[in-house]
Amino acid sequence: MELHVTRWKRYGHDRLYANLPDGTAVGWADVTTGDITVLRTEYRDDVITVLTKHLQHLTAPIPPDRTPQADARPVLPPLTPADDLAVNTPGASLRDKLDECGAGLVERVVSWLLRRRPEWDSWQKGLAGERRVGAELNRLGRHGWRVLHSIPLANKVDIDHLLIGPGGVFSINTKHHHNKAVWVGDDSVKVDHGKPAPYVRKSRAEAKRVTRVLERYCDFPVPVEPVLVFVGVTELKVVATQIDVRVYLEREVSALAPLSGVLTAVQVEQVYSVARHRQAWAQA
Repeated sequence: MELHVTRWKRYGHDRLYANLPDGTAVGWADVTTGDITVLRTEYRDDVITVLTKHLQHLTAPIPPDRTPQADARPVLPPLTPADDLAVNTPGASLRDKLDECGAGLVERVVSWLLRRRPEWDSWQKGLAGERRVGAELNRLGRHGWRVLHSIPLANKVDIDHLLIGPGGVFSINTKHHHNKAVWVGDDSVKVDHGKPAPYVRKSRAEAKRVTRVLERYCDFPVPVEPVLVFVGVTELKVVATQIDVRVYLEREVSALAPLSGVLTAVQVEQVYSVARHRQAWAQA
């Protein structure tokens, strides 16, 4: 079996990863100590052979008295019920906004008479969309996936959904555009041929934000892919060059279920234990 070797340096670690042709990591070696860890036992001999060879070709290790000190990895405090985000329901952040700022009957009538579109109207549509997508994502639990909803970040924003499983981590942004036609380009989205909205760019930024948080507490690479899910649209067109952000209709998120080979079962649980902890996101 031909394995590809890549080098990974972060948080004071220096490792060589042995990967299958499809990118799945099957083992890694610590460049400083020379220790080899096999992630997939069926490839044990190939992993040891290829990593040993690459270790031998690297420059001599730094003497112990000159070895840089590894960055101290932060540790989260014990999880308490107040900090457990696993209890959040889809759209919880929007529900809280509506409870705090939702208008009464008189304000609604005035807005209708003045033909104004109040802010709480978009919150209600967003809440309905997140609930529908959340229900679809929750069904993936039978395939070994973990789901979190309404993850609060700094500056009063949140991540709609976070999907964690054998196929990696997906940061999911839900957009509810009832009876609208949607076009998705390389960096922006147009609804009914309107002005470009920065959904794609913001999805990429959100995924990078999630990666920074998770890798701060996990001692292995955590790949995070951005996902846009559209609810209630009549038409969805995606340009062929859009390949780094996954785009789905709400019923299509089940396409993520069979993905695998990115995180081991142990890694899935470790990532999930970090992601569900409110304090991990406090400074995100």
